[in-house]
Amino acid sequence: MLKTLPADQTFLAPPEDRLADLEGSKIAIQLLPYEHTSSYHEGSFKGPKAIIEASHFVEFYDEETDSECYKEIGVATLEETDFTNCVDADAMQRIKEQTNALLEKNKFVVSLGAEHTVTGGIVAAFKEKYPDMCVLQIDAHSDLREAYQGNPYSHASVMARVHDMKVPMVQIGIRAQCKEEADLRKSSTIIKTWYAHDIHQNPNWIQESIEALGPNVYVTIDADGFDPSVAPAVGTAEPGGLSWFQGLDLLKAVAASKNIIGFDIVEIAPREGDTLTEFTMAKLCYKFLSYLHHNNQILK
Repeated sequence: MLKTLPADQTFLAPPEDRLADLEGSKIAIQLLPYEHTSSYHEGSFKGPKAIIEASHFVEFYDEETDSECYKEIGVATLEETDFTNCVDADAMQRIKEQTNALLEKNKFVVSLGAEHTVTGGIVAAFKEKYPDMCVLQIDAHSDLREAYQGNPYSHASVMARVHDMKVPMVQIGIRAQCKEEADLRKSSTIIKTWYAHDIHQNPNWIQESIEALGPNVYVTIDADGFDPSVAPAVGTAEPGGLSWFQGLDLLKAVAASKNIIGFDIVEIAPREGDTLTEFTMAKLCYKFLSYLHHNNQILK
């Protein structure tokens, strides 16, 4: 059963209860606090709730789109998914089933995850509805290892599992990978990568990367795809990531040119006394929703 949080605990905490109701909202946010394979900094299971709490301080009005889009689209937030005694393939199945249930209700599904592994279950659900889908991945790491520390369901292997589903992907901002991952990228016909150094040297990287995407795009945003000056509290930070405005420019451009079918934000590991990362990602979530609504992608 899909249970939602009350309005004062939901994303943005709108003053109007009806705008946080699942049946009356177009947007459904699922909270996926799944953390089982973190390999550096732990604590990503706290990330989804931290983003929700930080969103209560995000302004409703977006100056770029001159809108308060939440009033028109409604944003419901589900209670955190329970992963007690549920890991690896079983956890991915639980995520897939819940995502399918939301898609069957014709909701635009946004997922706030702990470790990046959750994207595998989400994509498995979207793939059934959109067989021709592709993935736009913003990330410091390519996550293409066949397995990491013996686990094929590791956060470091999630895009390898997406590749197994034969879903094309465009990777943005990669700046840390092993040779195994680089070899797969070189041999695969469905992986296109714009490394961080490519972006630094190429003023046309946004247009070129968008041209490599198909028409139906799922976006997965690992917070470490941004530079640590923008999002420091992540599982595995890497220098040289996207700036705030580079990230916005990419999302704005893809929202204007492709059919965005859903998105997730993952890998925030909150730090005591520092709320920058969760607030930044909460604002990023709302900015992306504003761009999508501005381009008539939500109420269609």
